[in-house]
Amino acid sequence: MRGRGGNANQKKEERKMSEVRLGIIGIGNMGGGHATSIVKGLVPNMKLTAVADIRQERLDWAKENLSPDVKTYLDGHALILSGECDAVLIATPHYFHPEFVIYALEHGLHALSEKPAGVYTKQVREMNEVAKKSDKVFAMMWNQRTNCVYRKLREMIRSGELGALKRVNWIITDWYRTDAYYASAGWRASWNGEGGGVLLNQCPHQLDLLQWLCGMPTKVRAFCHEGKWHDIEVEDDVTAYLEFPGGATGVFVTTTGDAPGTNRLELTFEMGKIVCEHGKLTFDKLKVNEREYCKTATSGYEVPETEHLVIETDGMNEQHVGVLKAFADHILFGTPLVAEGTEGINGLMLSNAMYLSSWLDQTVELPVDEDRFLEELNKRRATGKKVN
Repeated sequence: MRGRGGNANQKKEERKMSEVRLGIIGIGNMGGGHATSIVKGLVPNMKLTAVADIRQERLDWAKENLSPDVKTYLDGHALILSGECDAVLIATPHYFHPEFVIYALEHGLHALSEKPAGVYTKQVREMNEVAKKSDKVFAMMWNQRTNCVYRKLREMIRSGELGALKRVNWIITDWYRTDAYYASAGWRASWNGEGGGVLLNQCPHQLDLLQWLCGMPTKVRAFCHEGKWHDIEVEDDVTAYLEFPGGATGVFVTTTGDAPGTNRLELTFEMGKIVCEHGKLTFDKLKVNEREYCKTATSGYEVPETEHLVIETDGMNEQHVGVLKAFADHILFGTPLVAEGTEGINGLMLSNAMYLSSWLDQTVELPVDEDRFLEELNKRRATGKKVN
């Protein structure tokens, strides 16, 4: 016969197995959107039980727009200690992502972090070490990995059918933002608030996808233009050159100052060229491996024969809701996550390398010199806009 403690523990375990009670720390644009999706029932097996924000007006919004059963807190640490949650989603300004993830994991809660994983890799590496020692789930909100186009492309690359990568070019300039956007919150577009500009706010998803699809480069040479198109202290225009193991090269271009913008990912492999644009995946497939053709062709000008294919996908693109579903189901049933939390350091390594390359006006090798990066970042924080 079980004692009272055993029954209580059993009921607690049964409750956990039936749904994940989620708390959201930071309910601004992103956190508020996630909260609304969960309250609307778009995420089976997950229930929103608490939210936290340092701004009372956001808590007032939560009380007016979310379930009356959702508890509100002015401090994320208090939410974590409340006993109201099995897991937390961190949607605060960037510097606080690792702090709250670590606190949650160390206090027995699962954690899902919004992008980016942090501002600098040294901070994120500490978070990853805590996660590796924890028996709790740690995930990243890499919602673009749910996109059928990128999932299909990754499948094709990993199958080996495309041969070796030769070149990657990503023009991602459809992030247009006005001065009003940057003025909408005091922490935006500052070294002390966001820790960076377009690379750290808008582009973490593309940097994650770049390494998820192509692997990590070995060298980076970047040019980050600060306040080029807006009255801000951080970068709003970036061009970076990348070198990968095996000889492949790449160019990554982004800005918040182009209208209309472009989102075109073009990859050249030994077996042809793939383009991701306008939600479609097209493949100009060579009849023979280009390397083989180059060495055996008798004509000096003839191009290998190709066929143009439109690649079919499963059409599924669940985005943030898909990540939340996978997070809940992984906790409850052990099914796969969309992205492990410890993978967040990879895309951040790319942005850190781009910043450092631009600041030092030289090519940098990866893994990036974390101490040198932090030293240079802190110089900018010391002279940058103060954030309350």
